[in-house]
Parts: sequence; C-alpha cells; structure tokens
Amino acid sequence: LLNANRISCLRKDVFSDLRSLNLLSLYDNNIKTIQNGTFDTLASIQTLHLGRNPFVCDCSLQWLSDYLEVHPIETSGARCENPRRLQRRKLNALRDERLKCTDETVSQYAGQCVTAEECPRGCTCRGTTVDCTAGGLTHLPDTLPPYTTDLLLSDNEIREVGGLGALRQLSRLRRLVLSNNHLRRITQASFQGIQSIRELDLSDNDLSEVNSRMFEGLPHLTALSLADNEITCISPGAFSQLPTLNEINLERNPLQCNCHLGWLAEWLRARNIKTGVPTCQAPHRLRDIAITEVPNSEFLCEGDEQGCFGVEESCPEECRCEGTVVRCSRAKIKEIPVGIPSHTTELYLDVNEITELDAERFSHLTALTRLDLSNNQIAVLQNNTFANLHQLSTLIVSYNKLQCMQRDSLAGLRKLRILSLHGNDISKIPDGAFRDLDYITHIAMGANPLYCDCSLAWFSDWVKGDFVEPGIARCAEPPNMRDKLVLTTPTSTFKCTQKVPDEVLAKCDMCYSHPCENDAMCRPLANRSYECICPPAFYGPNCQYKIDACYGNPCNNHGTCKILEAGRFGCHCPAGFIGDRCEVNVDDCIDNKCENNSTCIDLVEEYKCQCPAGYTGDYCERKIPFCSKEFSPCKNGATCIDHFTHYECQCTLGFAGHNCTENIDDCANHLCQNGASCVDGVNEYTCKCINDYTGKFCEVGPAVFLQTSPCQQNDCQNGICFVPPSSKDYVCKCSPGFSGKHCEYLTRVHFGTNNSFLALDPLKTRPTANITFLFRTSSQNGIILYTGHSAHLAVELFRGRVRISFDVGNYPVSNMFSYEIVNDGEWHVIELVIDKQNFTLRIDYGTARSILNNGVNEYLQLSVPLYLGGIPKEVAQAAIKQWHLRETESFIGCMERLYLNGRLTDLGSGQQHKVAPGCGGEETVRDQGLSRHHHYLVSGPDAQLEQEKECDENCVVNEIQIHPPVMEEVHREVEEQEVERRDPCENHKCRRGRCKAKREGNRQDYYCRCRTGWSGRFCDQAPSCRKEQFTEYYVENGCRSRKPIKNAICSGTCGSHCCKPRKTKQRTVRLICNDGTRYSKQIEIIRKCRCSRRCY
Repeated sequence: LLNANRISCLRKDVFSDLRSLNLLSLYDNNIKTIQNGTFDTLASIQTLHLGRNPFVCDCSLQWLSDYLEVHPIETSGARCENPRRLQRRKLNALRDERLKCTDETVSQYAGQCVTAEECPRGCTCRGTTVDCTAGGLTHLPDTLPPYTTDLLLSDNEIREVGGLGALRQLSRLRRLVLSNNHLRRITQASFQGIQSIRELDLSDNDLSEVNSRMFEGLPHLTALSLADNEITCISPGAFSQLPTLNEINLERNPLQCNCHLGWLAEWLRARNIKTGVPTCQAPHRLRDIAITEVPNSEFLCEGDEQGCFGVEESCPEECRCEGTVVRCSRAKIKEIPVGIPSHTTELYLDVNEITELDAERFSHLTALTRLDLSNNQIAVLQNNTFANLHQLSTLIVSYNKLQCMQRDSLAGLRKLRILSLHGNDISKIPDGAFRDLDYITHIAMGANPLYCDCSLAWFSDWVKGDFVEPGIARCAEPPNMRDKLVLTTPTSTFKCTQKVPDEVLAKCDMCYSHPCENDAMCRPLANRSYECICPPAFYGPNCQYKIDACYGNPCNNHGTCKILEAGRFGCHCPAGFIGDRCEVNVDDCIDNKCENNSTCIDLVEEYKCQCPAGYTGDYCERKIPFCSKEFSPCKNGATCIDHFTHYECQCTLGFAGHNCTENIDDCANHLCQNGASCVDGVNEYTCKCINDYTGKFCEVGPAVFLQTSPCQQNDCQNGICFVPPSSKDYVCKCSPGFSGKHCEYLTRVHFGTNNSFLALDPLKTRPTANITFLFRTSSQNGIILYTGHSAHLAVELFRGRVRISFDVGNYPVSNMFSYEIVNDGEWHVIELVIDKQNFTLRIDYGTARSILNNGVNEYLQLSVPLYLGGIPKEVAQAAIKQWHLRETESFIGCMERLYLNGRLTDLGSGQQHKVAPGCGGEETVRDQGLSRHHHYLVSGPDAQLEQEKECDENCVVNEIQIHPPVMEEVHREVEEQEVERRDPCENHKCRRGRCKAKREGNRQDYYCRCRTGWSGRFCDQAPSCRKEQFTEYYVENGCRSRKPIKNAICSGTCGSHCCKPRKTKQRTVRLICNDGTRYSKQIEIIRKCRCSRRCY
C-alpha cells in the first residue's frame, strides 16, 4: 500500500522482485505517467489501484490502456487529467481513442524519473528569474525550475509564510521578493534549509512584530526589507540569526519606542549596517524622531506595557518534544533555549554548558512540574529565578558550580517536594532561603563545603524538624565541625568562634575583596559580578588606569604605550613592527615562493600571493577553469564562453562590460525636456522633472495662478510664507535649523552620515582664539573639529570623551582627554580657548583643563578651512597618517550656535557636505542652550534670555578669559524674535498642528500650523482623503486592454493641501487594436493615497 503519498515518478525496475505481489495501491499520489514495462514482473498481481493521480493521457500511456484491457485489475477508477479533450475519461476506456503526444517533456524519461520542470502557471520565466508578480497566487507555487536564482512573488494574495518546501530544492536561489502581499505572520523556521538566499524583501505587508525565530536558516542573508508594514515591536535578538546582514530597511513602520525597543537603537548604532531612517511612532514625545537619535534614557515603559508576544510555540531546535515533555539533554547548549512551549510539564536541560539562568526564558511555563538543570556550569541562583513556576514539584540543580544562594532564590516554590543541590560549592545559605518550601519532603545538600557556624544554625534546626535531609550533608569548616553530619550534630555546636575565611565571604559578595582601585566604589551585580564606579580621571574595569596621553592606546598593532612626561608618550612595539607608533610592518616578502609573476603581499609575520589573471592557488601555481561553477565570472545572467587562455561573457540586454557588470547608460540619448534630469535604469530611463513640470519627458508646463497673495512675492529663503488672519503682510516661518527675519541664517545642523562635514573660513588665532558651541550625540567616536596641516588643532569624540590633539609646530604633539563623558544624548556646551602655546578646554562650565605645547613656535598659524563634524577624505588620510586623529568617522548628532571669537556664525556661509539643517525631528526643544544677558554666555537645561548674570567687561571664570561676544544686529534680531514667540503658545488649542507665535502691533498672539491634511482654525477638521477603486478597460489611441484593469483614484479633502497617491506601482498591460496589432504598455496603478503639501 503506497496510497496517499507524494510519489511523482516510478522507476521502471521498482517492482522487479515482487513476483508474488497480489495487490498494489498507488492511489492518491502525483503520478503523471508510467513507462511501458513497469508492471511486467508482477506475475501474481490481481488488484491495481491507480486512481486520484493526474495522468497525462498521451501516446506514452497507450501501453497502459492496452494492459488494462488485457488485465482488468484496476478497480479504483483511474482517470485522465490532461489533455482537456480526454479529461475525466477512465484509463481502461481509452482503447478506442487515438492518444497523441503533445508534451514529450513530461513523459520522455518517465522510467528514469527525469522530468523537465515547467514554468509555474501564472508566472513568466526569463533566464534564471521566475516572475510571478500579480499572478493572483494565494500560496507559493508547488514546482519551480531548479535553476531559479530570482523568485518574484510581489502583488499577490499570500497571507502566510509557512511551508516553503518547494524552495528548499532551489540550491541557487539568491533573491526572494514577497512584497505587497497580505502577510500577517511568518511561522518559525519558515526559511530553514534555504541557505542560499542573499536578499529577502517582505516590504508592504501586514506584519505586526518581528521575533528571533522568523529568520532562522538564512546564514548568508545580506539584505532584508521590512519597510511599510505594521511593525510595532521587535524582539531582542530578532536579527541574531543573520550573521552576514549588512543592509536592513525598517522605514515607515509604527514603531513603539518604549523600554522593549531600546536594544534596537543600540544594535543599529553599534553595527555598520546600511539602513534608512526608521522613526518612532509612539510615544508622542518621540514621534517622527529617528530611532538612532533617541537617547537610551528615553526608551521608557509606562504602567504595564508589554513587549512582543513572542515566537510561535513549537519545539526548540536543540530539543526533542514528546507531548508535554521537552528534552534538551546533552545538546551542548550554553543558555536556556528560546521558545519552549508554554504547556510543558517536564523540562530536561541536564548535561549542558549553561552558566546563567535567564528567568524570562522559562517564566511562562506555569504548568511545569519537573525541572532538571544538573551537570551544568551554573554559579549562582538569583532572587526570584523560579518565582512563576507555581506548580514545580521537583527541582534538580546538582553537580553545578553553585557558590551562592540568595535569600529569595527559591521564592514562590510552595509546591516543591524534591530539591537537589548535591555536588556544588555552597558554603553558606541565607536564613529564610527555604521559607516558601511548604511541601518539601526531600532535600539533597551532600558534597557541599558547608561552613557550620552560627549563621547556619537555622538550617540545622530546619532539617531536624521534618527530617527532610537524609543525613548526607556534612560540615567542611570550621575545624572543630569538620566531617560532622548536619542532621545528627546538635544545633548548640553551631557557634561563631573565629573569623570566617575571606574565600567563603567572597562567594556571594564579589566586592568583599575590594577589587576596585583608586578609591573607586564597588557595586555588586547579578551572577557573581561587580561594577566599579570610577572617580574622575580614572577608567578601566577596576578603575586601575589614569586618563593621560596613553588613554585609548594610541600605539598601533597592539603596541604598549608608556608615559614619557605629562602629555607625551612613547610606544613599545611587538615583534614584527617598528616605528614611532608601531605602524611599520617588517617585510616578509623577502625570499617568497609566489609563481607566475604574482605579487607578494606582506602580512604580519607571513605573506600571501596576489595572482595575475588566470591563476590561483596559495602560490598562484594553478590555472583557473574560467567558466566552472566555482568561479562564475559572468554576472547578470550572462553566458560564459571559455577560450582556454581567457573567457568571454555574452551579456543580456541592458548590460555591458567584461563581466557584464556595467549597466548601459540609457541616458546618453534621452528625451527629457525643460531642465529635467535623466535617471538611468536597466534598459530604460526616467525623467526627474523640476519647476512643476510633469509628463513622461517633463513636457507639460506648470499651471499659472493669479498672484493675489502677499506670499506670491516674498523673501523667505529657508521656510514658508504665511499671511496671518486680518493682516496684509506676510511673515516667514523658518524651517528647522534656520533663523532670521527671512530665515536666512543657518544656526543648527545635523550630521547624519559617515562623511558629512562643514568647512568654514580659517580660524584667526592672534592674539587669541575662542570657539564655543553646543553639541549633542550618542555616538562613541566622531570628529568634532579639525584644522591645520602639520601644526594643527584636532577635537574628536573618542570612546565617549572629548580628545584634544594640539600642536603649534613644537614636536611632539600635546594630548588631552575630557574627564566628562559627553555621548549621553544630552546637550553639552564646549569651550575651546587658544592662547599662544596654551590650550584650554571646558565642558558645561565645569572645571577648566589646560595643556601646553612649548617650543620655538609661539602661535598656531592656519590658512586652511576650519572643519566641523568631519573632514574630506583626502584631509582624513593625511590626519591619520600624522596621528592627529584616532578615527576618521564623522560626528553623528547635532551642533548649534557656533561662536568664533565672540561672533555667532552663519553655518550656511561655508561649504556643506551631507549636512542637514535642524536636528532630526527636534525643532524647538533645547536641553542645554546658549542664552545671553549682558554679553555673557550661560548654559543649563532651561537657559532663558531672562537669566541675569552680572559680569565685568571681560569675564573670568575658573581663570579662563571669555571674551564677550559682540553680536551683529541681524543676529540680535534673531534672538529677539525667539523671545517674542515663546509665551503666546502656552495653553494653546491647536489639536493636530503646531502652535506658531505672531505679533500684531504690541499684542502677541498665535496661530495653528496644521499637519498635512488637517484644517480649521485649531486644526480640528480631519482629512477625508481616501482611495476609491474601480475596474474598467484601459483605452489608448483606439486600442483597449485585453481585460478590465483594477485601479483607483484619490479623492476627498485635505484642507489647503491635496489628496494624492502615496504609493504606486507600474503594471505592464497588453493592448489590442482594431487593426489586429498588439503592443504592451506600462501604466501606473495607485496603491495608497494620502494628503500632500505638493499640489502638482
């Protein structure tokens, strides 16, 4: 009986030895054809069941019809499925039909089980790409060509990614696109076994959360898109299964930036991963702010906010599940597995390498009765580890490395009957540790070095009360109690007569041995660890290092830094390196073995051979087989031709170059008009219009409106023009980062990429130079300020502190680090003062610190730009070569109000490279601002112009001379304008918009600037923009589409804005003309609508 399986092929000799077989059932399989002679050896066959198989009744099955006529043994009603003219005809009734072969690929090799895979229905196959876009699919195709590398499944009706068995046969699959479906969930391990995938697109679906089991089995995935979903929560470690991931898109998801999502911000900041700008949707205070710009302290939970619901319950990969019993024994696991089913009653984790107990991994197991953790490496039982396991009756933690039990380690185990702590390293047990064990009948404490003094007398009384300890536990210390049984030794002998050894007291208190140095404070942490809180000027795990010129080890290649004198150091190099900074590697290419004119590349105490074209091997001794699967030099679907001495790639349409890697520039002869720019594609191009022109080639001109508003001729440079009610004049509302009457000054900027910078005029250092500004960042490293060549000033963020490199031309350079850590995401004021050879640093108006670069030269002479936030690539190379900087990363964060020698600087006056105005979504909040009163700079969380601080003509604070900034009149107007718009917005009534101040004569008032789409005086009228679908034929020039096309229009109100498409897609439509000609055209299909400020 082989019925109800998935058999699709029968080899001709499969039944060769079954001469005595009476009944053969192949009912309900996937057999399309059977080769002649398959049943010849079945000499005794009496009954044959072939029903419910999709037989293709062509000439290859003529023999079967004849066979069943001679042997009427088929009794299950086997019928034809194809061709259509024979559909539903019984096989044993085909003897009078003429069977024709129309598709030999199905049956030609039936007996050898070699069939050619067809392109799935509803899909098109081009080269190695299978395109099933908009195919109306509700699930993945059952069969796919084995050569598939790109599978496109977007715009279908697939709601769940579960069984992907068909894809596991595609060993060359590289790209899987499932965008714009209706995916609501991805079951765990859905992608298991599809290891070849490099790109996975799940964008524009209905996924609501991401957990750690979704992407198991994708070790080579490099690009993942989850944009345009409904994701609110992402579980910690959700991407831990993707070690090669270097690009991820999480944009346009309603992320809930609470305490459960803080890990994601740190994860994105700590890794060099290409990403868009995922923003927070909630809470309201963080709305539309990039998640990487939110400080760790802002990820808060209110009340009982929950994290992700977790992974779908199933058996963890490392374990074996039998009903409600989960066995993970001898699995070599190092932590509690994720995703243990909640209905588990018995959990076996014995004989593994677990060192810590993460209670969150098993706290949901409320039905658990037995837990075996024996033979692991557990060192401590933390408080409330098992608090949620109310049904637990047996707990085995024997043969671990337990040294410490806390008083609440076993809290909540009121139904525990058996507890085994045998074979550990426990010396003391806190009084009351067993107070919740109401039903305990047996406890095993043998083979533990118990210290039996007065602190353990309670335990002696406890075991004697109900005799729950069988008389195995013995005392190890003090000497007068050695080897005595706890059960039989009188409690009166448990006395404190001598000092407890340090090694016993240190088992539960790592701070007991005072590991922290330099008067640092020790704080005990979980799992027998501790933290040293260092005083200023010290750092390190035990605060053992002092912040000096060697901070961060400036020596390359693991060289050892040694202090020579204050501010100066030298490097002791390891073997294989020489140079002032151990930067020179000893040449190992002398007497190398590289062959065939290969190039020797020097490494550290070794070398490698860089082979010329056509050779490979450790020493370039082997010729390359060019067109083998191992090398595959031709890209983008090209065909490789091996000419023995070289190879040739025959490129597909749209590509060129030796390896077909160059996309042909289709813009060389473009037709874009009216100043439009041409954007090259693959075998096509698009025109990007300007100045309100539209059309495929930007040939349609903009509409002309009557100039009836004062804003038609306005001077607003970086903002919008606004006419207040009952006013005949306009005011300028500045964009984030700009200020001034006409928004003409850039005073706040955001550096968001690794190569962004500002270049200003050279800094004047005579007689002195004063640089003061505010900044905010959460990054560890980044260039803050740099200027100079050999003589230079470098200010950079290094491991969260400000590092100074100062050299007026007197070698060696002078270095200094701030004691303050400034990468906490808060605003900080930094003051830099250059006075000849002396340099002074002060942060947040704290204690000033100075260094001296003494020597022949007196002044720092500068003729090159002053760079802020980063430096150009060529400048970075020179700076690193001369060790002016530790890193070349740009500053990531915000800067504002730069004062150079007492004057507020327009940041837009210099060169800008990848710098954005404003501060990434924060327009008005200033945690630490600069304000001015009586020509004096003050700072603080609530810096206001009303602050009063008396100061002489020249102010001296901590012996730093702060020259009073002499502001130009335009800048004074900027600050006065900021004062005027502070008060009117208190207790405003704007519902869906932002309050903006206005002045009418001597009276201050406000108006509401509504969010896109909202209207009304107080922005209280909601938009009605929506998508209205319709289905009709597409008609063009007398030609019509073959079938009606489903499309939509955007209709409804948006206040003063426009209801426009937010998302569209291009669809290829086949048109038929009256004269019989046919052609294809791409039309735009509207997917989503929204209100937009751009009404063109």
